[in-house]
Amino acid sequence: MDGIFNAVDQLFAGVVPISNFLWDFPTNYEWYASIPILGQYSLGILFLLGCGIYFTFKLGFVQIKGFKTGLKLLSPKRKKGETGTTPLQAFLISMGGRVGAGNIVGVTGAISLGGPGAIFWMWISALFGMATAFSEATLSQIFKEKKGNEYVGGFTFYIQKIWKNKIWVGTAMCVMYLIYNLLSIPVHTFHVFTAASSIMNVFVGRTTDVSEPAYYIIAAVIIVVIAVIAFGGIKNAVSFADGAVPFMALLYLAITFVLILLNLDKVPGFFAAVFVQAFKPQSIFGGVFGVTLANGLKRALLSNEAGMGTSTQASSIADQNHPCEQGFVQAIGVFVDTIVICSLTGFIVSAGAIWEDKNINWSEISLDKIGTFLASIRALVPGTKLDGTVVVIVALCFGLFAFTTLVCDLTYSEIAANKISQSKEFIRFIRVLGAFIFVPLGTLTVLAGLQLDNLWTVSDLINIVLVFINVPTLIIGRKYVIAAYNDYKMSKGKRFVAADIGVDSDVWTEEAALEKKAE
Repeated sequence: MDGIFNAVDQLFAGVVPISNFLWDFPTNYEWYASIPILGQYSLGILFLLGCGIYFTFKLGFVQIKGFKTGLKLLSPKRKKGETGTTPLQAFLISMGGRVGAGNIVGVTGAISLGGPGAIFWMWISALFGMATAFSEATLSQIFKEKKGNEYVGGFTFYIQKIWKNKIWVGTAMCVMYLIYNLLSIPVHTFHVFTAASSIMNVFVGRTTDVSEPAYYIIAAVIIVVIAVIAFGGIKNAVSFADGAVPFMALLYLAITFVLILLNLDKVPGFFAAVFVQAFKPQSIFGGVFGVTLANGLKRALLSNEAGMGTSTQASSIADQNHPCEQGFVQAIGVFVDTIVICSLTGFIVSAGAIWEDKNINWSEISLDKIGTFLASIRALVPGTKLDGTVVVIVALCFGLFAFTTLVCDLTYSEIAANKISQSKEFIRFIRVLGAFIFVPLGTLTVLAGLQLDNLWTVSDLINIVLVFINVPTLIIGRKYVIAAYNDYKMSKGKRFVAADIGVDSDVWTEEAALEKKAE
């Protein structure tokens, strides 16, 4: 088995330098890297950040003006229409994808490299990212399509429409996205195992080995549960998200607040470190302002997914009265992901400050993100019976973060696949690929003690390619976003008619608006 896996890994070895080059471009050129501050940022990061800044000012800080409206739209009392999901259900499934392992390991990594000051730049990035999320969610709603009693759409749909409705464009984007999403599945499966092993280690009081029977049981459970959810379709995934996402978020919030209450004396120091070190980082983190800035912005942009197009499928399935309404909702998603969840992780790592512990080899442990995070938790509850309990709860949250992202990857793949074909056979084929090929692949690599880094790099490569396509598409399609937002303000939220902004749609028709008014 090892030989087969290694052969697969080597097959994709040539992708690694290409992926690294695109993600780092043009910082991999000395003339650019030597530019103060700017030289720290790759084109991909500048695209994502620049897009957020553009829409923030172009739409007059829509993410702030529409925040209260977005909260009202998330009311659980809002009834579901005949087609699609409620705004809250669409929001929860998108949060299942946004709030993932990166909210723990990614934030820990950003602080390990840039210090607590990186958190400040996460907040700044999230502020602008909310405007991007509003824009791409609005486009997803404008160009969504009806399939039976469901809506389907997302960036694979609006990219085709915006690029002169060329079918091959939408199909090519869909194929790339499916490859990216399916190859991400084993990564999230690996994170689920990481969480499970951390929990087992606490209970048995030793480091467990992947060859032990418990790991095979975990692998079987993951495959079975995922298959049940996947073959139940979008509705099953929505039902799962309805229960799992609020539970994991509230559990993580609860345990973090417990840690805050136990360390109230460290709260002022945390905020001082965030604001001071945002501009004057400690020498242990390199002491370079640009490094802190870059790590904070990168982490937030990659965590909340604004501008990457990867959460737009969830935006399209909601039944809304106006496309901009889902834009307000999705902007709140970025806020919760970065300003709330990532900040709580940041508090744990910053307040723990294990880099100040002389008994810890910081240069070594900082390379292990999960190890750094768990060590930070222990530093906040030293010598108490809460030590093991808190680690177990946080590890459970980490596993749930990874598992819900796994479910979202499968669901997003199904929604996007409708761009190629809406036939039952093709959708079933996509479900089989995800549940019975890529999820088992993730479990087998863990059981074999391998990680297949080169295979995961293919996912990274397509990810940056999607950024280079999605962000320019958002800028080109800005006229639709601006027109829709102006229509929303003028009509005060009345049922949207696509023809009013020059768009053909089988969903947003005048007849549908009249029917809605008659209800």
